[in-house]
Amino acid sequence: MSSWQVAGAILLPNLGGITSSLLVRNEIKTWYETLKRPSWRPPNYLFGPVWTALYCGMGYASYLVWRDGGGFLGPAKIPLALYGTQLALNWAWSPIFFGLHKLDWALGEISVLWVTVAASGYKFHEVNKTAGYLMVPYLAWLTLATALNYVIWRDNPKSIAEKE
Repeated sequence: MSSWQVAGAILLPNLGGITSSLLVRNEIKTWYETLKRPSWRPPNYLFGPVWTALYCGMGYASYLVWRDGGGFLGPAKIPLALYGTQLALNWAWSPIFFGLHKLDWALGEISVLWVTVAASGYKFHEVNKTAGYLMVPYLAWLTLATALNYVIWRDNPKSIAEKE
């Protein structure tokens, strides 16, 4: 096991997540705080640590699949393609929701993301069981995030939520 490969696999999703959050962080303190949000939403300070842990888990899972599945030339090509797709969708959600204030688009996007993560975890499990299991907490958190996106979309009229 190459520690550089493991570190790179873990670092990649975190870099995208950090970049995405830096692009929209001002919107969280301003626009997001003006929205009607459900009482059961997690506090804002929890999102950073949770996403960091999830990115580390999914990154390590991708390494296990890469290692055990022969990279893009072996049986790992489809699981890794699904992983790359879900990662791009993951990184795109914050700019859509927080940057563009498109709650409906974000809801559609996160729904596609959820399906892609589920498919990625299933295909990961076929290559390496641990890798598949490492995707379960991510899918659970994403389920909560999807429900939160839905309730915020439902409870905030377009005229208030969207940028003019």
